[in-house]
Amino acid sequence: MLEQSSLKNTSNPLAPFLAPAYERQDTVFARAFEILSQAIAARAFPGASIAVTRKNKLVASKAFGRFTYEPDSPEVTTGTIFDLASVTKVVATTSMAMILYERGLLDLETPVAAIVPEFADAGVKDPRRKNVTIHMLLAHSSGLPAYEKLFQRSNTRQELFNAALSTPLTVDPGSQAEYSDIGFIILGLALERIADENLSQFCQREVFGPAGMSRTGFNPPPEWKLSIPPTANDQAFRHRIIQGEVNDENASVLGVVAGHAGVFATAEDVARFASLLVHRGQPLVRPETLAVFTRREPAPPGTSRALGWDTPSQPSQSGKHFSLNSYGHLGYTGTSVWIDPARKLSVTLLTNRTWPDSNSQAIKEVRPRFHDAVLEIIDALPTKDAD
Repeated sequence: MLEQSSLKNTSNPLAPFLAPAYERQDTVFARAFEILSQAIAARAFPGASIAVTRKNKLVASKAFGRFTYEPDSPEVTTGTIFDLASVTKVVATTSMAMILYERGLLDLETPVAAIVPEFADAGVKDPRRKNVTIHMLLAHSSGLPAYEKLFQRSNTRQELFNAALSTPLTVDPGSQAEYSDIGFIILGLALERIADENLSQFCQREVFGPAGMSRTGFNPPPEWKLSIPPTANDQAFRHRIIQGEVNDENASVLGVVAGHAGVFATAEDVARFASLLVHRGQPLVRPETLAVFTRREPAPPGTSRALGWDTPSQPSQSGKHFSLNSYGHLGYTGTSVWIDPARKLSVTLLTNRTWPDSNSQAIKEVRPRFHDAVLEIIDALPTKDAD
């Protein structure tokens, strides 16, 4: 943990300049773009928007397909706003954790119960819960399960938090890595208590604003709705088409601001955020802080997790070519961002693959093929073009 400073961001740094450099993208990235066009034709997802950054340049920014499979559905544009789903975990929640850590307000080894006493006192008689730390929540090694349908027994934000806080551990804390939405719901609550501010307000001021992410946020305003593709025809829980509201049911009950899901953004906005991290985190956080959060954890054995982030594994949704020190994250709705510091590269792919019913898993085959094509193209560029 670095030295303490004030909570408020008073320096108001200017957003980093990301120079448009995609005039030749249709020629340069033709092979990668064709993979997405073919995926849409095969109904892997109705629409997609991508952004690729290289050094301080936006070298690709393109949209594909429509909001739904209907021929009269609106076309996706580069201004289309997508439900990021679990990419929220890194763009918002992990970023908030990094900032609080850098300012001396968050000790990663603090027991969760020291910040959220209900975690140990929620009626679950398990002494192991007192050993769960903030570090473990970030590294997905807390012992909490991956997912629970908490929304089925919760009608309010407080009821759902209570359900999350009382979810039993499935293994000993620190013994194995299991990606956990429940852990990040609890992490979001802990960070809000430390900051004495909700996640949405904090991230708008400290992350989205400074990064120039003007079309990013939780709980998008009504005027954004027509720019957001639907993610589901939910007849099981909400009994309506989900458009302009969070797809994740647990996040919906939490009032759409949650640590595990809920942020909406354009691909170019996510690329702005990723470009900050490519440039060692500044002005968002210092390079030393970014390094703590993005290096792969040494334990538990076999984990691919960093703090909040994931790293390439074998096989990986990042494909075959991202460098060993790369990091990224996926979202259930068909979203992803991957960052390669060695190449000074980021790749953002946003889709609504869950439309209309989440049955298609084709994104798992499309995404690594797209990443491989992008990196093979980048690596084959003449030096003058790569720079």
